[in-house]
Amino acid sequence: MSRKKKPLPLLEGVKISGIAAEGKALARVRLRPEDEGEIVVFIPFGAPGDVADVQIDRKKRSFAEGHILRLVSPSEDRTEPRCAHFGICGGCKWQHLPYSVQLAAKQQQVEDALTRIAKVELPAISPILGSEDIWRYRNKMEYTFSDRKWRSWEDIRSGREFTDAPQALGFHIPGAFDKVLHIDECHLQTPLGDRIRNFIYEYALAHSLSFYNLRENSGLLRSLMIRTASTGQVMVCVQFGNDDAPAINALMKALHMAFPEITSLLYVVNLKLNDTIGDQEVVSAYGPDYIEEEMEGLKFRVNAKSFYQTNSRQAYELYKVARRFAGLDDGAEASEDAGARPLVYDLYTGTGTIANFVARRARKVVGIEYVEAAIEDARLNSRVNGIDNTLFYAGDMKDVLTDGFIAEHGHPDVMIVDPPRAGMHEDVVGVILRARPETLVYVSCNPATQARDLAMLDSAYKVEAVQPVDMFPHTHHVENVVKLTLR
Repeated sequence: MSRKKKPLPLLEGVKISGIAAEGKALARVRLRPEDEGEIVVFIPFGAPGDVADVQIDRKKRSFAEGHILRLVSPSEDRTEPRCAHFGICGGCKWQHLPYSVQLAAKQQQVEDALTRIAKVELPAISPILGSEDIWRYRNKMEYTFSDRKWRSWEDIRSGREFTDAPQALGFHIPGAFDKVLHIDECHLQTPLGDRIRNFIYEYALAHSLSFYNLRENSGLLRSLMIRTASTGQVMVCVQFGNDDAPAINALMKALHMAFPEITSLLYVVNLKLNDTIGDQEVVSAYGPDYIEEEMEGLKFRVNAKSFYQTNSRQAYELYKVARRFAGLDDGAEASEDAGARPLVYDLYTGTGTIANFVARRARKVVGIEYVEAAIEDARLNSRVNGIDNTLFYAGDMKDVLTDGFIAEHGHPDVMIVDPPRAGMHEDVVGVILRARPETLVYVSCNPATQARDLAMLDSAYKVEAVQPVDMFPHTHHVENVVKLTLR
């Protein structure tokens, strides 16, 4: 005998009360009259103060998820989203919230993580550093070509005839690898980026170039990356699904003629089933294979495979906080004797941006990073800037950073760590506790895992300062920098 599940309820007049750590709004409700108490419901694109009819989509033991079916009474904190694609493309979660409300939510996210998860003694948490640019701030965007444009159910059910081209150049719908939303304008990248993307789209249609079929893995045009540096230099890299040299060369020439602003015009022919280019040859059609970012006179070369913080202007603010917490900024005393300056370890160094940024105040900076190509970039950036007191090593952090490694390279006075979202491995924390640097600066893109790691460090370290930094307006992501000193 089959047992049908009870249909999930539609809740009328739900008052949305706050914002959760992952960016969804939340409300506390009683799902059914017979339920004993309230549970939390997570609701995307809600605003604190909204009153809405909410359809429950998923029910777990301690929480539920739903979506707004009808906005009964909008919150005073709501604002009109700027983007026509908002709510569909998935890139921005908070365009419906004023920036001041976004910052308050991110500040609360950091405070909640450090108090509820870390449970360590904390100083007053500094007010979050907001981004001066909240639109057009991204220096890198990646788009996907698709031979089939994604249409919403509302569009399909309308019965109207579509007169636009069926191909798409835009973003994957969240959670769907083969569905691509065509983008006309993105307010996070520069207007030049929009013009380049739209030119390529129109050129491809006019010249009957095939767009990629994501299920069959066939087609010429596969993906597009546009990078714009703070120096004004521009990189465009087009990824192709087959080696059609005449078509590729013609498109490269057309782009070069139409956009003299492009300083680095590249392409990749990728015949693999996935579109990652880490193991692919990047060919320069016009110009060098890199662009340069600049920070306090330091130049950082960024190629098609490089990682660089996607908000250049705010990355500078983030790195200044890290340098100040490390005691290595211009306000700190600098010994004339280079040998008396601190030995710095930069863990998860990436392309060595922080390492090179603090090197002039250090005796030596030792950087460690998992990705070999990133370490090659780090070494290159040191050479380009005439920095000769950095050493970089590639490998899994828990395997490279050992007691023996520290015995060989010296006891660190300062450690800067900037791990991925998963935080630090327990073995790495163990080595740090045994190395006992006087100052530890923890830069994190995930306050929850940062808080977990702070709890493990609490036996030897005291939190001296906390500074949240917003790198990504209109998203729920937040960076947080913590200064710890040896007890």
